[in-house]
Parts: sequence; C-alpha cells; structure tokens
Amino acid sequence: VQLVESGGGSVQAGGSLRLSCAASPYKNFMAWFRQAPGKEREGVAAIDTDWYITYYTDSVKGRFTISQDRDKNTMYLQMNSLKPEDSAMYYCAAAWRRLSGLGLPRDYGYWGQGTQVTVS
Repeated sequence: VQLVESGGGSVQAGGSLRLSCAASPYKNFMAWFRQAPGKEREGVAAIDTDWYITYYTDSVKGRFTISQDRDKNTMYLQMNSLKPEDSAMYYCAAAWRRLSGLGLPRDYGYWGQGTQVTVS
C-alpha cells in the first residue's frame, strides 16, 4: 500500500489548510494522525471508506473535516480555525482492518511519509 500526503504548510492562527492522501490501493479504513516534537503520535480523524463513518478526536471536532473521493482514491483533511497547538507532522494511515473508532497507531499498518503543518 502506498500513501502519499500533500497540502501541508505554514499558516497563521485562524487560517485553513487542506491535506490530501492518495492511496494505492485504497483501503476500507483510513485516518490522519499527527505528531508534534516530543509528543506521542495521536489520531486526529478517521473514516470508514465503505460506510462513510467518520471519527474525530475531541480537540478538532467542529474544526476539521475528513472526507474522500473514491474515484480518485484520495482522502482529505480540511482543517479550519487552526491553532498553534495543531502544529505537527501529519500522517496518512491505513488500518489493518475496519475499526470502530480512531484506534491506536498500532492498529495501522501503512503510513505515508508525513506533511508538516505549522500554525503561528
């Protein structure tokens, strides 16, 4: 499985970014994780790509939206009202199997290379 992220960058607080993850092949459960320096990798948002069920960590609810374009085998993360604490390396991940929530990093067997998001 190949996962390729894009869309990171630097933005001022309150701004927006959209991350993209192109997957080959497309998997039935995918997510966005992030990891800031000195912190553990945490799940941000996940999507059951067959049933279009989404999950979010509490700190991003109402601000981030995970979505997909099945025709393009691509998953997105729209990030609005960004805060400095959202700064991190963001990773696209595909799970070993369908989950009922965000899960933990060990539940995901495939990872992208990451894209940096910096909010100042």
